[in-house]
Amino acid sequence: MRTCRCLPIAGALAVVSLAAPPAPAQVTADRLVNASREPQQWLTYSGSYDGGRYTSLDQINRTNVQRLTLQWVFQTGVRGWHETTPLVIDGVMYFTAPDNHAYAVDVRTGRPLWHYQRNLPKDLSLCCGPQNRGLAALGDRVFMGTLDAHVVALDARTGRVRWDVAAADADKGYSFTGAPLAVKDKVIVGVAGGEYGIRGFIDAYDAESGRRAWRFYTIPGEGERGNETWKDDSWKRGGAPTWVTGSYDPQLNTLYWGTGNPGPQMYGANRLGDNLYSDSLVALDPDTGALKWHFQFTPHDVHDWDSTHTPILFDDTITGRPRKLVAVANRNGFFYVLDRVTGSFLLGRPYTQVTWAKELDASGRPIVLPNTDPTPEGTRVCPSGTGGTNWHQPSYSPRTRLVYFFSKEQCDTFMADEKLEPPHRPGRPYIGSAFFAPPGEHDEAAVRAVDPKTGAVRWEFREFSGAWAGVFSTAGGLVFSGDGQGNFIALDADTGRDLWHVPLGADVHSAAISYAVNGRQFVTIPAGGALFTFGLPEGTPSTAAARPGGR
Repeated sequence: MRTCRCLPIAGALAVVSLAAPPAPAQVTADRLVNASREPQQWLTYSGSYDGGRYTSLDQINRTNVQRLTLQWVFQTGVRGWHETTPLVIDGVMYFTAPDNHAYAVDVRTGRPLWHYQRNLPKDLSLCCGPQNRGLAALGDRVFMGTLDAHVVALDARTGRVRWDVAAADADKGYSFTGAPLAVKDKVIVGVAGGEYGIRGFIDAYDAESGRRAWRFYTIPGEGERGNETWKDDSWKRGGAPTWVTGSYDPQLNTLYWGTGNPGPQMYGANRLGDNLYSDSLVALDPDTGALKWHFQFTPHDVHDWDSTHTPILFDDTITGRPRKLVAVANRNGFFYVLDRVTGSFLLGRPYTQVTWAKELDASGRPIVLPNTDPTPEGTRVCPSGTGGTNWHQPSYSPRTRLVYFFSKEQCDTFMADEKLEPPHRPGRPYIGSAFFAPPGEHDEAAVRAVDPKTGAVRWEFREFSGAWAGVFSTAGGLVFSGDGQGNFIALDADTGRDLWHVPLGADVHSAAISYAVNGRQFVTIPAGGALFTFGLPEGTPSTAAARPGGR
C-alpha cells in the first residue's frame, strides 16, 4: 500500500508538476455521450450523463467484497472534509479539494503528477464552507468553478491555466462549489450563494475560448413569464441557486438541473407567490439555454428545501406505457418521477416522515397542511431544514431497477419573524430565520432503495448517527456509502444487508467511484482530507479480468 502527500503551495495560481504524466487521450464529446462503454474510466461527475452513478464492472461483488484491501492513500494536506468526485481518464485521476485545490495522480499508485492552487480573496461570502465537488473534462483540459465565481480551464497534462473567466461578483455572494458538466463544446456550471440574496443562474462557456455562450436565470426578470410569482421586486434577490451538477440526455438534447430555495430562506411575507423557478427541476436546451419545461417541487418554500439534486434519467414502463423518465428524491421528503420529455408529473410519494403536506395532487403540487409555516415561537416540521435528503449523490442500478440515496431522519423547529428580516445588503447573509433540532430529537440517517415505478421503499439501512454521504451502485450487486462513524460500507443492492465496512478515521462526505487498470477493478472514496483506494488482492481468482457485468 502506498501513501502519497502533496502539500498546499503558497502564491497566486500556483502549479507544480511533480512528474511528467503520459499525454492523455482527448476526452471527446462522443466519449462523454458513450461513457458507459468505458467502465474502466470515470469521465464525468456522475460517471455518465444519466446521473446514475453506476458501474457495469462486476469483478468486486457480493461474494468477495469482504476481501477488499487498501491499495493506496493520497493525503492532500488541505483542511476540511472533501466532497469531490474524482475523474479517471486514461490512467490519471483528477480531483479537487476545499479552497480550490486541484490534483492529478497516477490511478495505479496515487503518485502525484501535478497540483494547482487558486489564490483566493481573503474575505469570501460563503454559506457552508470552502467546498468544491469536482472537475469536468473535455478535450485536453479539465475545468473547475471557483469560490470567487470564476471558471478555470486547466491543461490536463500539466495543470497550467489555459483560461480563466470571471462569471459573477464574489463580493456580492456569488460562488461556484459544484462540478461543471461538459456537453458538446460547452462547459456548464451552476452558481451557489442563495443565502446572500443573489439571483441564481446556470452558465455555459465555450470550452476552447472561455467565452460565455449563454446564461439562464433561474428567476425570471421583468416581463418574463414567471416574474409575477414574486412580490414586487423581490425577484432581484430571490436566490434559487444551482449548486449541484445536473444531468443530460443526448437523444433529447436536454439538460436537467435542480434549483435551490428562494430567499430569504424561511421568511416568505415579502416574496408572496410560488417564486419560480426556485425549488424546481428545469429542462434546458444546452445549445441556447432556452427553457423547455420546469417542474416546481415546493412552491413558495419557507423551509430551506433546496432542490439541487442530481436528476436520475432512466427508461421504464410506468402507468402502463414505456416512457423516458427522470427521478428525484427531494429534500422536501417526497420521491418524484416525471416524464422527462414533457415534465409532466407521474408519481410522488413520501420516503420519510412528512408533516408539512397532506399529499401531492394530480399535478404534483403539494397540498400544504395548516400551521406548518415558521413562526416567531417556532413550528416543528418534518423533514428537517437539512431535508429528507440533501445534495449527496444518488444512484440508479439498471440491474435492480432501484434508486438508492442517503436520507436524513430528523425533524426541526422552524422560526421566522418579520423583526428578524434583515435589509438586503450585497454579500451579507439574507436569511432572517432559523431552524434547529428540538430537545430530544435523535439524529439518524439511512440509505434507502426506492422502486421508481411505485415510489415504494424496497429496503433501508439505518445508521444511528449523523451520516452525510452519497451512494454508488455496481453490477456486482453492491451499494457503497459511508456512515457517521467514518466507515466506508458496502451493502447488498437487493436487500440492503451489511456486507463489509472499514474504518477510515474520518467522516465520508461524498460518494465512491470505480475504475479498472490492467484487468483489476478499484474503488476510490474521499474521506476527511484524503482519497482511499481499495481493490481485491492480486492473485485473487476473480481478478483475472475486470469486465462489464450484465443487467
